[in-house]
Amino acid sequence: MTSSLNNPNCSPYSQHARVQFHQRTNPLYSHFFSFQAPFLKVLSASTSHSGSAAYNPSRRLVFSDSVLTRNKHGTAEVSSILEERILGADMSAELEETGRVLSIGDGIARVYGLRNVQAEEMVEFSSGLKGMSLNLEPDNVGVVVFGNDKLIKEGDIVKRTGAIVDVPVGDELLGRVVDALGNVIDGKGPLGAKIRRRVGLKAPGIIPRISVKEPMQTGIKAVDSLVPIGRGQRELIIGDRQTGKTAIAIDTIINQKRFNDGTDEKKKLYCIYVAIGQKRSTVAQLVKRLTNADAMKYTIVVSATASDAAPLQYLAPYSGCSMGEYFRDNGKHALIIYDDLSKQAVAYRQMSLLLRRPPGREAYPGDVFYLHSRLLERAAKMNDQFGGGSLTALPVIETQAGDVSAYIPTNVISITDGQIFLETELFYKGIRPAINVGLSVSRVGSAAQTRAMKQVAGTMKLELAQYREVAAFAQFGSDLDAATQQLLNRGVRLTELLKQGQYVPMAIEEQVTVIYAGVRGHLDKMDPSKITKFENAFLAHVKSQHQELLATVRTDGKISEQTDAKMKEVVLNFLSTFEA
Repeated sequence: MTSSLNNPNCSPYSQHARVQFHQRTNPLYSHFFSFQAPFLKVLSASTSHSGSAAYNPSRRLVFSDSVLTRNKHGTAEVSSILEERILGADMSAELEETGRVLSIGDGIARVYGLRNVQAEEMVEFSSGLKGMSLNLEPDNVGVVVFGNDKLIKEGDIVKRTGAIVDVPVGDELLGRVVDALGNVIDGKGPLGAKIRRRVGLKAPGIIPRISVKEPMQTGIKAVDSLVPIGRGQRELIIGDRQTGKTAIAIDTIINQKRFNDGTDEKKKLYCIYVAIGQKRSTVAQLVKRLTNADAMKYTIVVSATASDAAPLQYLAPYSGCSMGEYFRDNGKHALIIYDDLSKQAVAYRQMSLLLRRPPGREAYPGDVFYLHSRLLERAAKMNDQFGGGSLTALPVIETQAGDVSAYIPTNVISITDGQIFLETELFYKGIRPAINVGLSVSRVGSAAQTRAMKQVAGTMKLELAQYREVAAFAQFGSDLDAATQQLLNRGVRLTELLKQGQYVPMAIEEQVTVIYAGVRGHLDKMDPSKITKFENAFLAHVKSQHQELLATVRTDGKISEQTDAKMKEVVLNFLSTFEA
């Protein structure tokens, strides 16, 4: 460097060109010449004053000596700063792996480049939109776009983020409405969540789990008595459109208020509601309903509505599940509702077909079973070594004309631990919730059912099953023996007793006292049309006059001989005044 500058045969112009070249190619050189620039300017000015183009070394030396003489005290300072700059120079370059959009359409971008991209890695387009790499092919990458693909055009730069899709988790999300990527959409300000969690985590193995043993009370008589659900269970809610599937889920969330208002952390149940492919107005009404019931404070709503891109509808259940797993892995209890997985499967089918993956039965891709199994297997009851937390899942499936043998319904039925089957026919008859007691089953929940409920509901299940058998014959004539007539009478009244209004979940001790009156035959002579009226009046009477009876059932968890006698006395005394 020094020899080229002191070369008498080298003109100032070629020196300047050399400096520019070195500055471009060597970062250290540019640091050096940021300090030497004043000297070079003086040198070039001194040569330009002479009439001759020849270089005069003596003039340069004299001039530079005079400069150095005047700046004798500043030289040491310049040298020290220069040394610091050279030592502190970062020689490592920031490398970003980028690709270019080859084609874009229908929410799918084909990207050239990104050779080291991972499956399900988040990528960013030059427009700011995010996407997820799903198809890793030899010559290009298939990326699904989280948003409007009209903002992307051919030739746009696509950048790797290096991160698999993750979402914010934690207590900060309670009471909020977020989208599938965890961004707030309720207009209540930023989340402030400090923890993020990957969306596609593996389900816990066999060793960390323990069998379901604690009840998850829904507050619905027909469910808690006949198809009980335990904490850590997966119970499918299946039925045609407009049969009350979401109503059961919302009542379950509202019912948890009685536990979440307490101080016992082990009894609290945090709720996550995932809305997939629903109308925005429906989600808004649902949030309003939960707010009015003071249930939003322990609930997270994850919304991927019908107007959102298919990849967001596909991703929303996994995002909600990660939020629920935060509570499960911290020794708390959570409930997640997927409403509904039929629409998630449709969104996944749309993505897969556009990515040119081979279709299978009903045009769904071959891994649609894995789509749901890897999601629902994440619901679990953990053993005490792993905190003893739980995640309960209530997936919802919509059937077409009651066809439970279709592809997606059969898949999810085989994955879950039981199903609550809702029928349109029962719904229109006024039997609501419209639960078909014969087809509905809970495979593991009976172990979690409270003993008091088992004592009163055990016989009810049998009596309702026998009633269904003989109900068909009752239409042909009245020549029935006394035993059959008795079965019909009891069955009609029990069916009436299981009816329940929406958004009015009942405490378990209230359910036990009402069902007790029915299964012990105290209502057999009552007109079926008066059963609902009796129930409301009886509950009001027990709550006001016999609080100690309800407290005994709640604390003991069983009906002892003394409690049985007391309950019988209360029912008979009330019936005498009610019928009079």
